[in-house]
Amino acid sequence: MKLVVIEGVKTLQLDLTTTGALALLLLTLGNFIRKRLPIFQRMTIPSSVIGGFICAITVLLLRTSKLLYIDMDTTLQLPFMLAFFTCVGFGGSFKMLKAGGRLLAVYLFSTWILAIIQNLVGAGLAKSLGINPLLGIMAGTVSLVGGHGNAAAFGPIAESAGAQGASAVALAAATYGLIVGSLLGGPIGDWLLKKNKVEVTPDAEKINNVESETDNTQTEEKITKITSTNFLAHLTIVFVFMAGGILFSELIGLLQIKNFAIPNYVGAMFLAIIFRNVNDKNKIFHMEQPIVDLILDVGLGMFLTMAIMTLKIWELAELAGPLIIILLVQTVVLFIFVILFVFPLLRGKKDSENAYDAGVLSGGFMGWGLGIAATAVVCMSAIVEKYRKASPKAFLIAPLCGAVFVDIVAIPTIIFFIGLFS
Repeated sequence: MKLVVIEGVKTLQLDLTTTGALALLLLTLGNFIRKRLPIFQRMTIPSSVIGGFICAITVLLLRTSKLLYIDMDTTLQLPFMLAFFTCVGFGGSFKMLKAGGRLLAVYLFSTWILAIIQNLVGAGLAKSLGINPLLGIMAGTVSLVGGHGNAAAFGPIAESAGAQGASAVALAAATYGLIVGSLLGGPIGDWLLKKNKVEVTPDAEKINNVESETDNTQTEEKITKITSTNFLAHLTIVFVFMAGGILFSELIGLLQIKNFAIPNYVGAMFLAIIFRNVNDKNKIFHMEQPIVDLILDVGLGMFLTMAIMTLKIWELAELAGPLIIILLVQTVVLFIFVILFVFPLLRGKKDSENAYDAGVLSGGFMGWGLGIAATAVVCMSAIVEKYRKASPKAFLIAPLCGAVFVDIVAIPTIIFFIGLFS
């Protein structure tokens, strides 16, 4: 950590260790606030969002007042993210994926439809508001479905096609999406479950019922004792697949398949799913789910806290009035799409066993439709935490569809619309 002067302004540069320590403090603070203020639990706002936003807003105030700039080293964000998605993969059996086949198909189809809708809304509104339609596309599928990655990639392309300031607009819109998506997804998923009177039996209650029917000796045998030895063994497995995911993604990249790439965390999750199913049959490694869940929780909490605390909220100030209107309309359109199309299709029949998964996935879809796959995860995590009931299908379907398979339609759609209005 050091204090330097950049362009006449004092800048506090936090190194990897200091940034990690700050993230831990913010996550702990978020947990404390969430417990003391029940409104955050009722609104399904995660601890990582609470702590992360406290930091992001503080950084914004210091920056706008020219008192101090803060530059953080987010190197640790990637390994924490990889650890989380690897552990998600360890929970994905092929039997479960087969059982969730219809959910996956509906969710994926919904992501494709939304990718088209957001471009139509963005370009149409931009044209009616008297600005370049390409800027509307930057505030549509490029930044909302695509996130900062697509914003950085397609912004220069739009600028070369005549849309001045397209990169800034796309990045600012992506920032808007992350903020609003992470705030709305959880509450909307929760509201859908309540509105449709979905009965949810917490996993904890199921466990208690089972324990009451068994003797104390059997119960004690089922308790997992976490020791340094078995924790280290599980951590080793997780890191091996984290590294394997990176290599897998890089190998896919070497194939140079047009408009197709697999993010590192999706590669890690794929390999972990394969290992889980091979391990189920051959018993290569005795995997204790409580230890995997512990690594998963820590990875998710740290990754999301670091992602939110480093948001550049000041980029939103660069949005002009018409673009703010476009983003607000995009948000309303997404909300209507989720409650009238996504949730009903995912749920199916009124008394369907998929009702709870449909609510969790719908909350994730709201977060993803404005942010990225990780935003979907934080929204779904908040719902799962509130109801104390896991949704393994949701945590496999949402990242796979929202990070990989959506691009089958989203990327060609973006290219088509940019070409149309160039």
